[in-house]
Amino acid sequence: MNTFKAIVLKEDQDQVVYDLENVTLNSLSEGEVLIKVAYSSINYKDMLAVQKNGGVIRHYPMIPGIDLSGTVVHSSDHRYSEGQNILVTGFDMGMSHTGGYAEYARVPADWIVPLPDNLTLKDAMVFGTAGFTAALSIMSLENNGMSIPNNPRILVTGSTGGVGSIALQILSKIGYKNISALVRKDHQEEVAKSLGATDVVFASELGEQTKPLNKQKYDFVLDTVGGDIASTLIPQIAYGGSMSMCGNAGGMKLTTTVLPFILRGINLLGIDSVNIPIHDRKGMWDKIANEWNISKTSLINEITLSDVPATMEVVKNGQHLGRSIIKV
Repeated sequence: MNTFKAIVLKEDQDQVVYDLENVTLNSLSEGEVLIKVAYSSINYKDMLAVQKNGGVIRHYPMIPGIDLSGTVVHSSDHRYSEGQNILVTGFDMGMSHTGGYAEYARVPADWIVPLPDNLTLKDAMVFGTAGFTAALSIMSLENNGMSIPNNPRILVTGSTGGVGSIALQILSKIGYKNISALVRKDHQEEVAKSLGATDVVFASELGEQTKPLNKQKYDFVLDTVGGDIASTLIPQIAYGGSMSMCGNAGGMKLTTTVLPFILRGINLLGIDSVNIPIHDRKGMWDKIANEWNISKTSLINEITLSDVPATMEVVKNGQHLGRSIIKV
């Protein structure tokens, strides 16, 4: 190909601007594998990437997009061959390495996961970074005692967003029966219940963080927002319980005391989906493709590259529901 379409981020004086442009292969970062992109997706981190001082992009111009699925066009690495379907999430893609918001991408071979048998290229981005993060969060909680036979009280924050919506569906599908969804707005209640929540809690009902220890309401919390919400919930986690943490949409600061940890023995479990080793990714994606596969029922909105700016504004304004996937 001579030229192809891509979303390109640029610095314009003290602003960041982006639009759909014609680019060439010379616009792509280096890597052993050239990919024809089929789908990408919009994650909270992608929204931050297109903001001035969003803390994601390290240099300009840059093609954003922290995940993609597609087909190998050329590979100088023997592990991948022309025509093979693959997916990529995380690492430096869409940050310091050109990403998935383009018709073609070029990445290091060590970043690639072969597409599992039970997933289509579209399915892979229905999950994308958000779904991979949700799965890692559930796995971490289960590794720390959450199990279906114990019928634990589970709370999912950010429950109608990308990570939260997939987490609700997976938890419901695999058999958890006591799942609360934290929401902020009335219209989110019905959505959360349709995704598998058995109960809905409004953020305004959580109360204030006035005590270092509070009533033990939840055995496990899958937190996607951080900030004041996480700070308020820590004193409400039951003895021996855990909270996984994977996001900062609610703020980066955490206000707490040592008491929930030393008197109730609770655990805070940090979830990183960016730099998790490639050999650990394949097993997780196989689980997503099989027993945790909710791709056919997930709340999704399919858009094109030209729709990206408008959708980013919806995410920025906190009005986004479920997953938006980009058909490239």
